[in-house]
This record gives sequence, structure tokens and C-alpha cells, in this order.
Amino acid sequence: MLIDITQELFSCRVYPGDPAPKKESLRSIARGDASNLTAFSMCAHNGTHVDAPLHFVDGARSVDQMGLDPFVGPCFVARCAGALTAEDAGAVLARARDAGAAERVLLAGPVTVMADAARAFAAAGLKLLGNESQTFGPDDDHKTVHQILLGAGLVLLEGAVLTDVAEGVYFLSAAPLDLGGCEGAPCRAFLMD
Repeated sequence: MLIDITQELFSCRVYPGDPAPKKESLRSIARGDASNLTAFSMCAHNGTHVDAPLHFVDGARSVDQMGLDPFVGPCFVARCAGALTAEDAGAVLARARDAGAAERVLLAGPVTVMADAARAFAAAGLKLLGNESQTFGPDDDHKTVHQILLGAGLVLLEGAVLTDVAEGVYFLSAAPLDLGGCEGAPCRAFLMD
């Protein structure tokens, strides 16, 4: 079974201060044109998207330099809530290891990854860490958490739709658009059960 965990782009949640996605009809069969043609503009971090290390670490790898491996493979979805501590992160990582899917972890639920939890995830050698929020970290300090995680070479999957996804092992596909030199990119993310 395929489970789509991607937000629809033009109605997606937008991080405060980022431009919202916009679309424009350039051609329309209904207006007498031979075809339909749409142009759009957006921020690389709109909707369901990935952050490459370059997002908060100057000179680090961009999206196109990450390859596909971090974004595709077995993953563990962990149900969580509240401010995640290092102890909580350790428990999530233990469940992921026990389930045989410790390289990619998605945090489902209203969770905030605190700096000590970010350090635990970074030390675990994860390839990808994802969540439902449009960002990682507490509202007053996104920078620290991003620098810890991205500085360790992880990629982040933000804005995933995990509301109805049960905790467990899945196969994740969240390959980003190949945007050369960019620090982030939208993706079409889904899980296979």
C-alpha cells in the first residue's frame, strides 16, 4: 500500500516570512489556446520539502550533491509529542534499531526537537530525519537545532503529512527536485507499507 505524505503545494502550510507558492495560467484550452500551461513560483522550503546541509552550514553540500540514498529506503515512523529530549531521542532510536530501520526516522505528531535531542540524532549516524512541522527546533531557536543536524550531514524532511500513519517500519521515497546549488527543494514523499 502506498501512503502519500506530501502536502498539496498551493494550499500548503508556509513558514512565517517565506513567500507562498503561486501559480499562473499562461495558456488555457478554455480560452482558445491549443494547450494548458501553468507557471509557478515558490520558495524551496514550501510544503513538503527537504533541507540539505547548505541550508544552515555555509559551504556544505547542496541538494544536488546529496545523491538519492538519504531520501529512499527503509525508515521508521515514531509517534511522538511535546519537547523531545535526548532521552526521548534515544528511545526513538532504540525502537528504530529494534525494527531494523535506523537510518531514516520520521517523527509523527506535534513534536519539537530540542538541541540535546538533535545531538543524539546527529550522533546516531542517521541519513534523514523528518517531521510534520515546516521546520525543526523550538520557535525561539531553529538555527541551533538545524546547525546540529545539518552540520552532522543529515538531510531533513519537513512538512510531511503523518497524521494517520501508524508507528512502524515503511519504505520511504522522498527524492527532492534536482535543484543545482540549492539548500532545499520540494519533494513528493510517500511511504510503502
